[in-house]
This record gives sequence, C-alpha cells and structure tokens, in this order.
Amino acid sequence: MLKFDGNQTGGLVSTLFSLIFSVGSTANERPNIVFIFSDDHAVSAVSAYGDSLVETPNIDRIAAGGIRFDRAYVGNAICGPSRATLLTGLHSHANGFYSNEWSGPFDGEQQTLSSLLQGAGYQTAVIGKWHLYSDPVGFDHWDVIDNVFEQGTYYNPVFRSPNGVEETTGYVADLVTDKTIAWLGQAKQEDRPFFLLYNHKTPHRDWLPGPEELRDWNEEEQLMEPDSLFRNLVDLTQARSQARMRIEDYMTDNDVKLRMGKDLTPGQEALWQNAFAEGNRQYEKSDLTGQDDVRWKYQRYIKTYAASVKSMDRQIGRLLDYLETNGLMENTIVLYSSDQGFFLGENGWFDKRWMDEVSSQVPLLMEWQGHIKPGSTSDALVQNIDFAPTLLAAAGVKPKTPMHGVSLLPLFKDSPKPWHRDLYYHFYESPGFHGVARHYGVRTERYKLVYYYQNDEWELFDLVTDPEDQVNLYGKQGYAAITKDLQKRLQALRAQYQVPEIDPEVPWYHGPLIRAVEKLMLWL
Repeated sequence: MLKFDGNQTGGLVSTLFSLIFSVGSTANERPNIVFIFSDDHAVSAVSAYGDSLVETPNIDRIAAGGIRFDRAYVGNAICGPSRATLLTGLHSHANGFYSNEWSGPFDGEQQTLSSLLQGAGYQTAVIGKWHLYSDPVGFDHWDVIDNVFEQGTYYNPVFRSPNGVEETTGYVADLVTDKTIAWLGQAKQEDRPFFLLYNHKTPHRDWLPGPEELRDWNEEEQLMEPDSLFRNLVDLTQARSQARMRIEDYMTDNDVKLRMGKDLTPGQEALWQNAFAEGNRQYEKSDLTGQDDVRWKYQRYIKTYAASVKSMDRQIGRLLDYLETNGLMENTIVLYSSDQGFFLGENGWFDKRWMDEVSSQVPLLMEWQGHIKPGSTSDALVQNIDFAPTLLAAAGVKPKTPMHGVSLLPLFKDSPKPWHRDLYYHFYESPGFHGVARHYGVRTERYKLVYYYQNDEWELFDLVTDPEDQVNLYGKQGYAAITKDLQKRLQALRAQYQVPEIDPEVPWYHGPLIRAVEKLMLWL
C-alpha cells in the first residue's frame, strides 16, 4: 500500500529524471549502470551495516560514497524469482517466475529492464549467475554460469554464452570478475552508456572460500553464535516446526567440508586439505553429540560462509578499482544488493524462503557521484520491485507498461518527502526441498503479518520490540485491532497488485521428484 504522493511509476519517470538531476538528453551524458548482485548475502554479513560477522571493505566503499538503505526487502526470498523481479519490476505472480523448481524458463520476451535500456541505446551485459533456466534476452553480451540447476561450482565452473559452453579453471568470483573487466574494456571505448549485471554465485551454498581464504584458514577461530541457535520451535506454528532447515539435521558432509569438493585440480585439492583435513580428523576423533555437535557444524558453516564473502568482496574491490582507474565512476551508478538474505544460524536454521527479517531483508547500497550524498542513509521501506523503475528513471527511460515498483530517486534528495508504504511478500515454493509452507504477508513501518495459507496459520510480529521475529503475537490479548488493520492492508496490497486467489498448479511429478532429490542430497 503506497501513499507517497506522485511516487507511482508511469509518466513521472522522465519528469523526475529532468527535474531532480538536470541531466542532459544525449547518450553519452546518461549514467552508466553497474549492478553488483550476490546470492544469499545476509545484511549481518555486510560490515557497512555495523555489527557484522565479516569485514567487507570493498562493498562498504559503495556505502561510503553513496547511500545505505536500512530497510530493503525482497518480495519472494528465493534465487530465480528474485532475479526475475529485478529484471521486471514485478512481483512473481505478474512476471510468471514463481519458484526455482517449477516455474519453467523465465519469459525474457516480456518487458524487462535490460530490454528497455537496450532499446534506449544502452550497451547491455550480464556476466555470472543467471538462474532463470533460459538464455538472457535484452543483453548485447551474456556469459553465464551453467549446469543443470544453474548454480555452477565454486571451482572450475562452466559458463554458457552465445558461443557455446566454456569449461574454465579457477575460482568462480575471480573468473566472473575477469570476464566483467574484459567486457568493460570494450564497452568504455563506445560512445554509449552501458548497463552491466555483474552477478556473483557467492555466498550460495555450499560456501567454498577462494584460494587466499583457504590459505589463511584458521580452524581455531570461533565466530559468535546467534542467541536463537538452539531455539525450540515445537510450540510455534506448524509451518515453523515442519521446516527442514535445521543445522542439526539437514546440513550435509559437503556443507561442513567433511567431504571434499568435486572436480578440483591437484593444487586446489591441496588447498582444501590444508584448510580442512586436520580439523576433520579432530572432529571424527571427538565423537561430538547434541549441542556440541551443532556448535561444531555451525562454526564450519558460518566460517566458510564468511570466508566466501571475503573472497567475493576482494573481487568487487578489483571491479571498483577498475572503474575508478578508468574514470568511469564520475557518471556511473553502482549498486550492490543480494537476491535475498539468509539464516546464519538464527532459529538453528540455514537457508532463506521465509518472510523473516534475516531472510527477506537485503543489503542495498548505491553510489552515484554528484547525485547521492556520500555516507547517507535511508530507513524508507523499499523492495526489489523498485530496482528497475529506479534505474529506468535515472536513465530517462519510460516503461511501456506499469511496473509494481516505484522509483527511489526522490529518496536521494537532501530532504525527501515523507515515505509511507506497505510491502507485500509471497512465497510459493511448496512442496519444496526445505519444507517451507506457502505464505504471503504484509510488512508495515512497525508490524509484520504473515498468513501460511496451506496450513491456515497466522503470525504477527512487532518489529520495534521484536526485530528478530521471535514472538508471535497473533491471537494475543490486545492485538485484535492491530491484526484487523493489517489484514485489511494485506488484502489491499493483493488487490493493488492483482494477485490471483489460486496459485499456479504444481506439476504431478514435482512432489515425488523433490523427495527423491532430498534423499539423494542427504545421502551425499
């Protein structure tokens, strides 16, 4: 529910562009756009946000030079659907990509950010993770990670481009950056602005760090546990208690590096052995049980996650250095965000999918020299449906059909107008690998209301007194009026976005296939 005057998409795009920024209309005066997009990067693992489990000095450079959004969210916390929303400015039901597992290939012929910018004369490229089960459309250049699940591998990944399939040797973040810098070297020679999607696989499961982090691995180092690592979920909603996300039960040997990654070169195997082999021997001798075993698995998980983030951050630094050295930062919008957040041991969990803060909140940092005040922050409620409208507005390009999102350009002003908005969330992927029930909900300035419609269960959280979604207030004394108001807001959002009452059907083979894959993954 948006109540910000004049903030709807449409004819305002070009007006905002000309009035707020007074940027000329010629092609070479329009801003370049570099969108740095990662996978499963939680806000608590970005040091620009404060108390972080890992230092990210290069990502932080974007915040220091621009704006940090403190309340940015996604509308469906799962990889492919989030990427489809980035491209379309639409929630999942409207862009047709609901789920990683049964949406089918992304329809690239619909209106997308890349196609609109390409049609307006931009050079367009996507390099790295794609995860939309299709060939990219609207990109002059594309070179994406390829395998059957479009996840790729951390070491020696395979890439796919119009030239075919390419087998590589090296670490994925390094290779994606090599390819990106090579493309930028060509793009900067043309008298046209460019739009680049620089997509990292990192830090997606199974969190294998790069060579430098493997060389520096410290088995004795301990990272702080979340307060809810051993939270008892039995008395919560059935949706919570049935989820298959607990570190204790569902982390595989591969996740915690008790098993070596596949298809490594001899040199890479040596790095892996040097980092993990002795710790594995000590673990197997110790015969840990109960909470001690969970703590060991948690440390292996969180430390490899954090080290993977460091490996990616180093490569982001390489890209930023290239932009600065080649004079490209002066008229380039640089964004950093992730396709969703991630559970880093909260509730004893890993993974994403939920409307919980740690899962649906994402880092969002933007730098645009001369247009965004360095070191600024915003607590406005924003969402990934806003990415495309914002970049189109900055480029002076008007969508042909309306998008669900709105431009964030007004928030860059020194004294932005009041921003009143409710956010809609909808997760569809059930049955699914992690057993997360379908749910939709509304997030307001203070409250979050979630409806697990497969189970007919509700959750209500007060995000001021309970920012970590720990206490369900639904049905509790004193919250009836608040609940009624939030239910009205939720229905208003569903009407505004024209959400169908009936979800798309799951193919008949889906359930048995997922269960077979689950068994295989647990065995592996």
